[in-house]
Amino acid sequence: MARGDGMLSHDLLPGEKGPQDACGVFGVWAPGEEVSKLTYFGLYALQHRGQEAAGIATSDGRRITVYKDMGLVSQVFDEGSLNSLRGHMAVGHCRYSTTGASTWENAQPTLGGTDDGGTVALAHNGNLINTPELRELLQERHGEELGGLGGELRRGNTTDTALVTALLTSEPDRSLESVAADVLARVRGAFCFVFMDEHTLYAARDPQGIRPLVLGRLERGWVVASETAALDIVGASVVREIEPGELIAIDEDGLRSQRFAEPVRKGCVFEYVYLARPDTTISGRTLYEARVEMGRRLAREHPVDADLVIPTPESGTPAAIGYAEASGIPYGHGLVKNSYVGRTFIEPTQTIRQLGIRLKLNPLSEVIRGKRLVVIDDTIVRGNTQRAVVRMLREAGAAEVHVRISAPPVRWPCFYGIDFPTRAELLANGVGVEGVRASIGADTLGYISEEGMVAATEQPRDQLCTACFSGVYPIGVPDDDRVGAAVLELELPEPTDRPPVPGTPVHH
Repeated sequence: MARGDGMLSHDLLPGEKGPQDACGVFGVWAPGEEVSKLTYFGLYALQHRGQEAAGIATSDGRRITVYKDMGLVSQVFDEGSLNSLRGHMAVGHCRYSTTGASTWENAQPTLGGTDDGGTVALAHNGNLINTPELRELLQERHGEELGGLGGELRRGNTTDTALVTALLTSEPDRSLESVAADVLARVRGAFCFVFMDEHTLYAARDPQGIRPLVLGRLERGWVVASETAALDIVGASVVREIEPGELIAIDEDGLRSQRFAEPVRKGCVFEYVYLARPDTTISGRTLYEARVEMGRRLAREHPVDADLVIPTPESGTPAAIGYAEASGIPYGHGLVKNSYVGRTFIEPTQTIRQLGIRLKLNPLSEVIRGKRLVVIDDTIVRGNTQRAVVRMLREAGAAEVHVRISAPPVRWPCFYGIDFPTRAELLANGVGVEGVRASIGADTLGYISEEGMVAATEQPRDQLCTACFSGVYPIGVPDDDRVGAAVLELELPEPTDRPPVPGTPVHH
């Protein structure tokens, strides 16, 4: 499975990456507006959620056009491609792969339909855990030849998203809204779907509400997006969250809503810790303030005598501000981040690989020389990044390096849309805090408690998923070899259609 690019703060060394989210989704229904450009800027605001591929589908009421390609939003689209995407509604997606390889065929939105029915374009954020069951359902309806169904399956798409798209278009005699309600009730896992046919925009969120999805209002339309920050960038006002277990539909008659499942809220706590933008609000809590509060609580739980608090930029910055505030230790910038380092396909030499962290971070020797430092970061995954940071700070003259982490130890994998390493690769699995401290070379190490982290979110504990820290999974995960990113790749037939040239519009 392909990995995320180097844009996120943890991905500092070649071969080292931090936790990556599955995707960002965006949808807009706005007659009279340039919906492709609204979607472009919405995806731009969601770029941190996925940097492997991007795509936009639009509808003018008669046909759906999809344009997608590998790369960042700004690399995939230009004025010409956006001008070719005309219509009154759009669905957009930026991808990080957690199921299916990182290929053009697996880029989203997916496009499906039948000769005697309508067309569906679908974008997905999350990860399904009952893909084999859904595949069997599709086989029951249409036999073994799945490659002849669903458009994207026929073109070689191997994601759970393509399977859902095929199911949504598998009963052309029924309305999409009716089919969707039935299909969604059978889907298990974390999902935020934004999809459309030629006339109506839809959005749905899993009954646990693990991933965020919000509804916004434009002067002449509606917007749905993974985060409120994407509403802000297009000038939409926040209306509310899409509720867990809710399906909404937006068309010329307005907005309507129905329940396809009873809500059992279990929002992902890692959105508060790391994944979502700090200027996003989830369940009434601004994530910047939640992260600052995590830093305050971390300072009270793990105090230390030191001269300067510095963040590992950018993800550690809010917590470092909170730590400095609560501890009384001055806050400063000891590391400078190069914000323009993105994905590179140039294979580094061994010498450059050993110095690879300086592509992203460089120490301010004048600031840190002789100082006792408190270094704040949000997580330790494999530990390679923190190990390199500690070494670099010592080489730059730091007298002491005390590492503080604004999340508890990550000991369990995620099956709901975050690409953590396997449990065996997680540094905190099987060793205590002292073992992790020795591994990264810090003078001391302190993690925030799970209680402190949850309290900082201001959410009820029983409404949060903490599985990556606690090992308690709110949705049962099948204990067999059919769970994993490659399940569709192993079982689907060879594609029967050659895909069109990547980076060209696909019409249906």
